[in-house]
Amino acid sequence: MYDFDKEVMRRGSGCVKWDENGGDDIIPMWVADMDFEASPAIREALRRRVEHGVFGYTHVPESYYEAIMSWFHRRHGWKIEREWIQYTSGVVPALSVIVKALTEPGDRVILQTPVYNCFFSSVRNNGCEVVASMLRQCHGPQNRFEMDYEDLEQKVRDPRTRLLILCNPHNPVGRVWTREELARVNDICKTNGVIVVSDEIHNELTYHRRYVPFGTIGMDNAIICTSPSKSFNTAGLQNANIICARPEWREKIDRAININEVCDVNPFGVIALEAAYNESEAWLDALCAYLWKNYETLVQFFESELPQLQVTPLEGTYLVWVDISSTGLSSDALTERLLNEGKVRVNSSTMYGCEGFIRLNIAYPRNQMMEGLRRIKSVLK
Repeated sequence: MYDFDKEVMRRGSGCVKWDENGGDDIIPMWVADMDFEASPAIREALRRRVEHGVFGYTHVPESYYEAIMSWFHRRHGWKIEREWIQYTSGVVPALSVIVKALTEPGDRVILQTPVYNCFFSSVRNNGCEVVASMLRQCHGPQNRFEMDYEDLEQKVRDPRTRLLILCNPHNPVGRVWTREELARVNDICKTNGVIVVSDEIHNELTYHRRYVPFGTIGMDNAIICTSPSKSFNTAGLQNANIICARPEWREKIDRAININEVCDVNPFGVIALEAAYNESEAWLDALCAYLWKNYETLVQFFESELPQLQVTPLEGTYLVWVDISSTGLSSDALTERLLNEGKVRVNSSTMYGCEGFIRLNIAYPRNQMMEGLRRIKSVLK
């Protein structure tokens, strides 16, 4: 019904992924957007809006909030109240305004590294200090990353610590945190007066493990950031939501949204969110099935062609975390070689706060993904 094998020519469209990669012969397996067309419902809704022909300042209607509340309640069992929702132009701006609203310069914010690189700038740009609590790589049958609760608890106890920014599902290590893991984080932070800010932008991209909204653990000590942008491939439409139950925090966040001038969203983002949440669930389920098959294909390729590299199990996102320590090269050095010799661009783990890994985007038609993998093999063989 949906053709995810269709190759769409993005080069030359002003696309960051394809047009900022250093050459027309590069396969860009780096920045986190997908090379699939958006759902038919989203494209049709946007087509109708374009045909209207006038694109002035937009009013966010009640139907927008209803779409959010309906989606999270029916799909994830999370009941969101209308007044909890504050819209803004993206999850990174959302994180920045929350840090601005709820901290003072010099305060400390915990990040569970390796983690999405923009978390660091959102903290530092507001005059706060990043405190890293490293995830632990568990070798053995599961070979996944887990939280270091003892280290987290030690750092949460620091009276200068104000926030923990959580990534759920986690970019780049691909974990979908369980209810038990999230509950333990909630207990540690709440006991020590530290607010949990949960980035849940990848929430719909999960495989064989259900995403648990942190809001279902407890909203009294948490603020949740969501967006349809990753799951429905609408990042360029610049739309996200902050979910906060405490009115005193919402008031501060609203002030910070206006101070940072991220209080407006464009009409296409509003239209796309409603079409995504109201009409695109079947498309999303088909997408996740296709992405999982891409992941299985990648794992088989690495096992047969590049067995020296260790692929971290993928529970969520379309970003695969690969241990390259056996090559003897640093992450930056290997990334450079892959670009220069293999004409494939990937992300070095140093940008996420650790060494010894690369991150691969697999949200491609399968033939394009395989071409990228063959190029990686050509360098490492």
